[in-house]
Amino acid sequence: MSRDAYRDAGVDIDAGEALVERIKPHARSTQRPGVIGGLGGFGGLFSLMGRFEDPILVSGTDGVGTKLLVAQKLGKHGTIGIDLVAMCVNDIVITGAEPLFFLDYFATGKLDNDDAEQVVAGIAEGCRQAGCALLGGETAEMPGMYAPGHYDLAGFAVGAVERSKLLDGSAVAAGDVLVALPSTGIHSNGYSLARKLLVDSGKFALDEDPGGLGGPLGDVLLTPTRIYVKDVLTAIAEHELKAAAHITGGGLPGNVPRVLPEGLGARIVRGSWPELPIFTLLRDEGDLSENEMLRTFNCGVGMVLVFAADRAQAAAEALGGVIIGEIVDGDGVEMVEGDAR
Repeated sequence: MSRDAYRDAGVDIDAGEALVERIKPHARSTQRPGVIGGLGGFGGLFSLMGRFEDPILVSGTDGVGTKLLVAQKLGKHGTIGIDLVAMCVNDIVITGAEPLFFLDYFATGKLDNDDAEQVVAGIAEGCRQAGCALLGGETAEMPGMYAPGHYDLAGFAVGAVERSKLLDGSAVAAGDVLVALPSTGIHSNGYSLARKLLVDSGKFALDEDPGGLGGPLGDVLLTPTRIYVKDVLTAIAEHELKAAAHITGGGLPGNVPRVLPEGLGARIVRGSWPELPIFTLLRDEGDLSENEMLRTFNCGVGMVLVFAADRAQAAAEALGGVIIGEIVDGDGVEMVEGDAR
């Protein structure tokens, strides 16, 4: 058996080691207080000492879904890592937790260090936006598991919040007001339907503007998921935030009720926030009902914040949000006509 038997089988250890060296500068750019050591060990180290009195650790894990297929088809890998970080940190920050560190898992059939470094650079950028450290990760080369040029991503974030400041929804009451923070696009949910309607159907090419998008369809579909960490932490510190919901799979009807106490629901006013052109295109091309749109896509709302009525307007103005409804007795989400103000 040759010395390069493992390489002949499709796994290049040298390439993996070279990638680690290439991504170390990206990881170092995310350093923050608490990090101990650097990449290369068997485990990432982080100290909470001196930062919290009674901390609760909050963790979240996610992937990017079939948005990866758009990046892979276009050969554009520089922003998909932002999506990966966003899907995790946006989930944990709604508890009031400050994201502390992030780890990723990158798996492919044959390692392409240029593509992989682009992905990790995006992950590092997402970590910088969220204020957390890229503490480590794992790269797996698995011949035969993935088609040529394909890879998969997963990651997880860990944050901490003082027990006394944990947002658990218990402070929410009928009459509180809902403020929506806009999304940057589809984010990282609903891509299986979006690809089926717009790309796989052959209706549009990724390098063309179907009309009204302001750029090529592929670029619009790859617009990174917005990271709301600083917005939510500001809302807590300055505007007495009561609860927050990250609008992902299930949309507004599936996610807003998750942060409300039993016996309370939400009344949301149709048309109270601007609709991005990509959602208009999806609705028209798929002849989708309101229910299908709202349960599949964020429809332009990436985060919903709950404030007392006398705090909502100032918070909305400060955070660049818009009032879209209120908390009511009942359950679920009711969509109504009217004026959200």
